[in-house]
Amino acid sequence: MEKIGESELIINGDGTVFHLHIRPEELADKVILVGDPGRVDLVGSFFSEVESTASSREFRSITGRCRGTRMTVLSTGIGCDNIDIVMNELDALANVDFATREVRARKRVLTILRIGTCGVIQPDIPLGSYIFSRVSAGFDGLLNWYGGRDEVVLKDVEEAFLKHVEWDRYLPVPYFVKAGDALTGLFKDCTVPGMTISAAGFYGPQCRVLRLPLAMPHLLEQLESFRFGDLRFTNFEMESSAIASLARKLGHEAATVCLAIAQRYSTQADIDYKSSMGALVEMCLDRLAE
Repeated sequence: MEKIGESELIINGDGTVFHLHIRPEELADKVILVGDPGRVDLVGSFFSEVESTASSREFRSITGRCRGTRMTVLSTGIGCDNIDIVMNELDALANVDFATREVRARKRVLTILRIGTCGVIQPDIPLGSYIFSRVSAGFDGLLNWYGGRDEVVLKDVEEAFLKHVEWDRYLPVPYFVKAGDALTGLFKDCTVPGMTISAAGFYGPQCRVLRLPLAMPHLLEQLESFRFGDLRFTNFEMESSAIASLARKLGHEAATVCLAIAQRYSTQADIDYKSSMGALVEMCLDRLAE
């Protein structure tokens, strides 16, 4: 089996993977992803036992036990570019032998759940809702850098959406990917089913106007009106599409659930959402520990 080159997978001198600073044996099968490094402590506060911790740049992690189940919580920072690092390095920790630099014959499947915040775009979804990204729409373009993107996308939804809007030719081609089936079933009865847009930024890419005009000034209204069967766009965030698509490519189970803290239709926002986030984290940990 061909070895992975040192420049392709960088392993630190202490045996940890380059960015995350985690050793293979320190990674649990169930992984919670959060954007904010400070939220790692919130998730970790529910752990009854801590095995290991790591910190490097925006990537902080705790591995321990919650409700008797071994879990890792890891912060990613903001954006799909960071998710590219996180998903590839998590898979390397799970499926590459760091001693030989060879891919393991027997693959380890990770269950990866992102818990985050979002802005909703439909008028009937109130602030404080838990939205599960049943489908993630990647406006970030990350998946398009990998071969075989059409093997994991919902091509019919993509084509229908591109017919619905006059997509600017300078923007990345969007892609649509389903969440993991097991996680979809696990959160079906306690969340709002969503089709989530992963944007490449917080302002212009999410149709916010401060001082700069938008390339597609009517996009928000077009997103609100798009329908494909029972699918409709529900919310904006910045990571779910990269998590869902790379997990599909790598053979892992992954999904995103977000707390709605902004209502784009009514222009309301909730800046005091910490207690609501704590409740969402606790619910997610309970479900994952079942």
